[in-house]
Amino acid sequence: MSTKDFVEKDYYKVLGVPKDATEAEIKKAYRKLAREYHPDANKGDAKAEERFKEISEANDILGDPKRRKEYDEARTLFGNGGFRPGPGGAGSTGSFNFDLGDLFGGAQGGGGAGGFGGGLGDVFGGLFGRGGATRAQPRRGQDIESEVTLSFTEAVEGATVPLRMSSQAPCKACSGTGDRDGTPRVCPTCVGTGQVSRGGGGGFSLTDPCVECRGRGLIAQNPCETCKGSGRARSARTMQVRIPAGVSDGQRIRLRGKGAPGETGGPAGDLYVVVHVDPHPVFGRKGDNLTVTVPVTLPEAALGGEIKVPTLGGPPVTLKLPPGTPNGRTMRARGKGAVRKDGTRGDLLVTVEVTVPKDLSDSARDALESYREATVGEDPRAELFKAAKGA
Repeated sequence: MSTKDFVEKDYYKVLGVPKDATEAEIKKAYRKLAREYHPDANKGDAKAEERFKEISEANDILGDPKRRKEYDEARTLFGNGGFRPGPGGAGSTGSFNFDLGDLFGGAQGGGGAGGFGGGLGDVFGGLFGRGGATRAQPRRGQDIESEVTLSFTEAVEGATVPLRMSSQAPCKACSGTGDRDGTPRVCPTCVGTGQVSRGGGGGFSLTDPCVECRGRGLIAQNPCETCKGSGRARSARTMQVRIPAGVSDGQRIRLRGKGAPGETGGPAGDLYVVVHVDPHPVFGRKGDNLTVTVPVTLPEAALGGEIKVPTLGGPPVTLKLPPGTPNGRTMRARGKGAVRKDGTRGDLLVTVEVTVPKDLSDSARDALESYREATVGEDPRAELFKAAKGA
């Protein structure tokens, strides 16, 4: 904004009050308009945000008796709010050419021109010395982290679960303004930007959040009792969250835009969900594959045959057991595992466990005795001792 724009702006018209309005009338008009056009009440509306900026700017001038007096005197000096360009162009009134910098600069005017040099210089310096920006910057909402416990089947197949979360959100008591009356004023330190610059050395400047307004760009005139003027309050909500199929125990899932709401049109933060998976009494997990241990009898392992194997949530599958299958051998049932990211499934890894009967009938005992007699001379540990001796 230029000095010309400042002098030509009719702040009384912006607030909709007459030039002889009292301080109470100005304050009342500002509060009404600020509530109507506040960014938190008009998210994504650029026109409302610009209107709020003009209203706040007008209140900064007219709401301060000293600044209002200087503003009125400046507009009177320039013909009640109008530059009248003459032959000299935009920097002249009538036929007189002059430099506004000479009038208000202080270095050359020394506070002259009827005593306006210092006062108006303060007004212009406050408005333009920081780049003229008075709009509060959008702020991204905070990230939230939550935890959820799934059953083994839910983790493999995917599930939609309710999550109750607590986070910072716009205060309902003051509509996120931080002010009890809903009429905060623009922060004089950062002029509404929420940021301040400081020298970083080497000709560079660094930008930090404004300490005065905590980066909001606004300061509550009458702090809200609920949020203590911050404009943010603790809010609890329940959200239905879809957990994708194939998640594993301890996995951290990021859900974009499901975190705390932003401020002044800023985007919401992200939600991070840490998944815990309860163990299954039968099945285990190894990457995209499921695992299961299946007991088989001694005759089945020795003679071979077909065995039925359970699957997770589906009908059993039949596997062919080769003759002479050793204890601990693992076979594969393809496509019966966990769901992958591309929608396909891993495999079911079936490990054979040969069982030894504890109680034998007379006929079973006689059969085993006959088997032992038939295999006399066979030593299954011979190779073990040979290898041990050789080492």
